[in-house]
Order: sequence, then structure tokens, then C-alpha cells
Amino acid sequence: VQLQASGGGLVQAGGSLRLSCAASGVTFSNYAVGWFRQALGKERESVAHISYYGGRIVYADSAKGRFTISRENAQNTVYLQMNSLKPEDTAVYYCAAVRTVRLPVLESEYDYWGQGTLVTVSS
Repeated sequence: VQLQASGGGLVQAGGSLRLSCAASGVTFSNYAVGWFRQALGKERESVAHISYYGGRIVYADSAKGRFTISRENAQNTVYLQMNSLKPEDTAVYYCAAVRTVRLPVLESEYDYWGQGTLVTVSS
């Protein structure tokens, strides 16, 4: 399983970005997918998670009301729409996947990881 995260960049506070996580080598519809982020000097933290069919979603408190996770299984892609971005959202964002019918939220529950995409929010 290969995951490719993209869509990061530099944005002003209050702006928006859409991250993409594209999978290859698998039928992505069998996999739960999560987004995590790691800011400089901090531990990696959960952001949002979506079940294999998209019917169950969990957000971290920091993402609720501002971020939306979605998936297009036909395109083997999961998205993270991020609105009302704040400087504290600055981090490397990673997508991860695991073949399961559950909805994992812990980093340790995911088997496959993308390389990360940097999001920088200026004040």
C-alpha cells in the first residue's frame, strides 16, 4: 500500500486548504483512513478519521467545525478540507490507512503511512 499526501502549502490565518491522500496498490474502499499532524517539537496528534465506507467520522476537538474529512473511493482518495486555519494548525500532515471495518483513531492502529505534507499558516 502506498499513500501519497499532497495539498499542503503556505496560507494566511483564516484561509483554507484541501489536503489529498491518494492510495495505490489497494482497493481503498476496504481501508479506514486517518489524518494526523505533527508540529515542530511536538508529538504527532490525531486530526480526523473516516471509516472504509465513509459512514463514520471522528474529529479531534481541534478540528471540529473547521475541518471536513471525506473520501472518493472510486478515485482511491481521501480529502481533508481545512477552513478557518489558525497559526496553531501549522504542522506536517500525514495520512494513514488500515484495512478494517472499525474506525481507529490511535496512531498505533494504522498500518500504512504517507510521507506527509507541510501546512504553514501565517498570522
